[in-house]
Amino acid sequence: MVHASPNALYVRTGANQVCKAFGIKISANGQVVITAKNAGFDSLFIDMEHGWLSLEQVSNLCHIGLLSGITPFVRVPHQCGNGFVQRALDGGAMGIIFPHIHSEDDAKNAVRICKYPPKGCRSMTGQLPQFGLRGMPIDTTIQVGNQSLSTVFVMIESADAVENVLKIAAVEGVDVVLVGSTDLSIDLGVGGQFDHPKYRNALKTVSEACQAKGKIMGLAGVYDSPEIHSWAINDLGVRFMLVQQDTSLLSQGATRALNEVPAVNSQCV
Repeated sequence: MVHASPNALYVRTGANQVCKAFGIKISANGQVVITAKNAGFDSLFIDMEHGWLSLEQVSNLCHIGLLSGITPFVRVPHQCGNGFVQRALDGGAMGIIFPHIHSEDDAKNAVRICKYPPKGCRSMTGQLPQFGLRGMPIDTTIQVGNQSLSTVFVMIESADAVENVLKIAAVEGVDVVLVGSTDLSIDLGVGGQFDHPKYRNALKTVSEACQAKGKIMGLAGVYDSPEIHSWAINDLGVRFMLVQQDTSLLSQGATRALNEVPAVNSQCV
């Protein structure tokens, strides 16, 4: 019997539900993983592109995620190299989020890095965290690893990526086409204007490509917007969403708590 961690992305999308991710940028303590799990999140979006976590800290977060039943995905820095991606996967990540994918070739390289031969060039090692540190036969590691333990997310964050998205989505081994809303809106000249037609039309183009090529569409960068979330899920077919992240929640919660402290009554002595 193969004892591999389940991938919540495929469990949720297989039931036509949204895989909801909690973003971690600064919280190295594993208790944040348990907190996200208890809140009902399905997966983790551990950010090494815009965060300050080390590989060791990321691996620890991944381990706790695997043990507690919340699927860890890791966004790596742009053009970080095969070796860095290899270490993130061997450290427990169930998938890699590649930022700034512009072309079909970029997508093919992302797949090649993540998958074992013959689909890719990932190097083999034993006792992976995704198998509970159990030794597994090589053929089992390759089969299960390529199927569900190395999800490939490609991020669409520029106008040229939107133009090429049909070819990007067509790449075998790409699992999720993930819109990075902030960078995409900036590149479109409407930074942060998520109600602007340029941004919305770009998302429609991505949605059409995902539907045509049978890929999961994801959305990141838009928080606390029920209207956009509903449109993305019910009209565009988004099934992976970065819902919130630790830094935003800390900032918003701290501001809200501070504002709720009453001022001193001027009539008090």
